[in-house]
Amino acid sequence: MSEDPSRAADPSVPGTPPPPAGPGQAPRTGPGQGDAPWQRADGPAGPAPAPDPDSLWVTGGVLFAGILMVCQGVVAALEGVGALADGDVYGDVGEYLYRISLTGWGWIHLVLGVCVAVTGAALLKGAGWARVAGILFASLSVFAHFLFLPYAPLWSVIVIALDIFVIWALAAYRDADPDPASTAVPR
Repeated sequence: MSEDPSRAADPSVPGTPPPPAGPGQAPRTGPGQGDAPWQRADGPAGPAPAPDPDSLWVTGGVLFAGILMVCQGVVAALEGVGALADGDVYGDVGEYLYRISLTGWGWIHLVLGVCVAVTGAALLKGAGWARVAGILFASLSVFAHFLFLPYAPLWSVIVIALDIFVIWALAAYRDADPDPASTAVPR
């Protein structure tokens, strides 16, 4: 008597051996294998877990972002004053595709620095508008310091990295629901 070949490879039928595994086709065993698709190292990636808005990285990150914004705003304003003073703080860097005079850079850094510092102070006080404004001003600061790279390359790279952290911290933070009645589903 011959056995039905379609049933021979079916692992759900009791008493049938598992199908032969080829190279690299061994069944995965161990904790967490197949529990969440993003944990798999050999298959397609699924959606990553959402950041926890209550984690210390996020809540502490917002506090740190506010402090960074105040400090960076003050330093950027001082950068602007240094560029406006026409001293030897910044030298002539030659011809670049985007050329702005030092007076122009002075005003850009001064105005942007004051805006960043005020937004950082408002963020530390818990103002609701400060998160969106902080993301906006940090993005403008990234752009301005990218263009300012020829004048102060090391400092510009440091400020760009800190601004990227500020953007992440402000974007990942979620306010606790201030008014639960406003989001209640009417019956």
